[in-house]
Amino acid sequence: MHQPSRLVGHYALVTGAAQGIGRAIAVRFAEEGAHVAVNFGGPSSSGEETLALVRAASFARGHDARDHVAVKADIGVEADIAAMFETVLARWPRLDCLVNNAGFQRESPSEALDVDAYRAILEVNLNGAVLCARHALSHFVARGGGGNIINTSSVHQIIPKPGYLAYSISKSAMAGLTRTLALEFAGRGIRVNSVGPGAVDTPINAAWTDDPVKRAAVESHIPMGRVASPEEIAGVFAFLASSEASYITGQTIYACGGITLFGEFRDNWAS
Repeated sequence: MHQPSRLVGHYALVTGAAQGIGRAIAVRFAEEGAHVAVNFGGPSSSGEETLALVRAASFARGHDARDHVAVKADIGVEADIAAMFETVLARWPRLDCLVNNAGFQRESPSEALDVDAYRAILEVNLNGAVLCARHALSHFVARGGGGNIINTSSVHQIIPKPGYLAYSISKSAMAGLTRTLALEFAGRGIRVNSVGPGAVDTPINAAWTDDPVKRAAVESHIPMGRVASPEEIAGVFAFLASSEASYITGQTIYACGGITLFGEFRDNWAS
């Protein structure tokens, strides 16, 4: 399907863009005309691979592919975040959109919680998002003219995830982060929203996406009967980044195939 070009001239930073949803967002933004900064925290090859895809997507649509850049930074480390913003803002005339996408999860029974993993997850998923937002907001306010922050949340913003306490807490807190910043900065033309994906075919879910039996078990709980592609989720981010969403702020859009509709109640067993 032919993609629109709603983001021509926009400058967007996408954290955690080395793979999965973050990579799909970076590519979609480039397809729609944005200049994209690809943040990655692991091997340089992962960031460069996404950057190559971004440039190719931009070139294929006839957009300027010269201003895309890959920036290495651990979103769990405050100094790395500061250096990332310094690098991006030194290269670009401005920043228009921050996508707070970096995050990870790890299973741990709560009665024997891995405290180090708990802290590491909150440092990236929540504290990293807060600090990135702080830098973006400081820039937006200083230059004037508004701005846009889009947070990657999850259906687990409202649905508990037993055994994944740190992840659940980080995503639940994303609602407060999004709504508070949206209200605080609405009068200055700065919009803040979230996207809450459901089950998506990404590396973070490889334990079940690559196993037909496990995948079928997951899909049996999804009202639409299938998992999402990263590209489907990226389309929601592109909409929120565009002027088509100019009157939307403080919201979480759940792109989840109906998971948040309490699918177990499809059959009226409760009354």
